[in-house]
Amino acid sequence: MGRKYALLQGEHPSAAAAIEDHYKPQGPSDRVPTDPVSVAVALADKLDTLVGFWAVDEKPTGSKDPYALRRAALGVVRILVENGIRLALTPIFGSAYEWANYLDKNAVTTLERKAEQIYRSDLLAFFHDRLKVYLRDQGARHDLIDAVITPQSDDLLQIVRRVEALGSFLDTEDGKNLLAGTKRAANILAAEEKKKTTIAEHVEPALFREEAEKTLFAAVNQAEKEAGQAIHNEDFSAAMLALSALREPVDSFFERVLVNDEDQAVRANRLALLARIRAATDQVADFSKIAG
Repeated sequence: MGRKYALLQGEHPSAAAAIEDHYKPQGPSDRVPTDPVSVAVALADKLDTLVGFWAVDEKPTGSKDPYALRRAALGVVRILVENGIRLALTPIFGSAYEWANYLDKNAVTTLERKAEQIYRSDLLAFFHDRLKVYLRDQGARHDLIDAVITPQSDDLLQIVRRVEALGSFLDTEDGKNLLAGTKRAANILAAEEKKKTTIAEHVEPALFREEAEKTLFAAVNQAEKEAGQAIHNEDFSAAMLALSALREPVDSFFERVLVNDEDQAVRANRLALLARIRAATDQVADFSKIAG
């Protein structure tokens, strides 16, 4: 009715639509706002509510959510993802905090105590949980979501795009084989790190004894560079393609090279090469969290 009254009063159609839509979506089956004004108002309403409740330490606990904060966060997720909107949430949390601080000078102490939590950890983790629920409902694999999300990931649409690209890549033979090789490298590294085995800080080509080492080192350098540039350009499919070039060199390395060589310097150098594989793939996702 607010929308109808606004139109009868001659308000702009976008303003009238925002009056109706700023509470939407109110549930998983409710439509999301699409008009830019409606989207802005709906996001502002939900984000302001969430930051405010986190600031006074009133968060959902267990099954109890009297202020429908989970619904508000899921609404933000759906609005951003389904409209294809890129938005860094952390600065938005800061803006909402500063505005609340400006409005209520008596709340400064409480808000300041909660500032770090609001900005960087707890509220963002809450959004991550809602995004995981949303993506799982869309059929996404939970392990791929975990592999892509980091505690600092505050662009929800970017997370979705990474999950999509990673899923498509792992459906290919190159993806499956690279996953196996990467996990093998990670397992060897983890075992040696646990034993406190020396791992060289940098790979030293002069210590290579096998052609497969040289080939892998060159491939890692190239893949790391190309994947990094693709990620900078936010072309996650291109990043996966760059990593796919590691498939054959990694397979060849494990077929022809004994990592735990008797020569300590050679062993440390080969372990450093495995660390480079892990670093290259970690640019895209934490492969150790992927099943398979």
